[in-house]
Amino acid sequence: MKKYILVLLTIIATCSLANAQKTPPTATELATKNMEAMEKKIKLNPTQRSIIYNYTVDMYKEQLALAKKQQTGGYSDESVTKIYKLQNDTNNNIRNILKGEQQTQYDDFIEEQLRGPQKKKKKGKHDEEEETVSGIAGLKTPPSM
Repeated sequence: MKKYILVLLTIIATCSLANAQKTPPTATELATKNMEAMEKKIKLNPTQRSIIYNYTVDMYKEQLALAKKQQTGGYSDESVTKIYKLQNDTNNNIRNILKGEQQTQYDDFIEEQLRGPQKKKKKGKHDEEEETVSGIAGLKTPPSM
């Protein structure tokens, strides 16, 4: 009886852990998040929003497909080149939809996305900038107090 209960508890624990794992985001979730960030920087009309959303969904679908291929080891350099070309085409198509000042704002938005998180200023003695450390070096750095 004890073995039966242990086996049952093990199965329940395994099932709950499997359900607790986070699923990767979908193309629509990524595109929605991207559009929310973009709309904070650029004022878009509904038509522009819809067209740009469709472009980004298509781009993210291709990127997620490549990510799956990479996990299985079945991708090639041509696939990576195709993704870069798709990203450039998507950016060019978005720039063509935007008008005047929006294009400049979009370029700033892209730069900001590529740069990553901004450095935050420390409120202290000399208003020194706090250095942002990312990647593996950030994991090795002891936390500041």
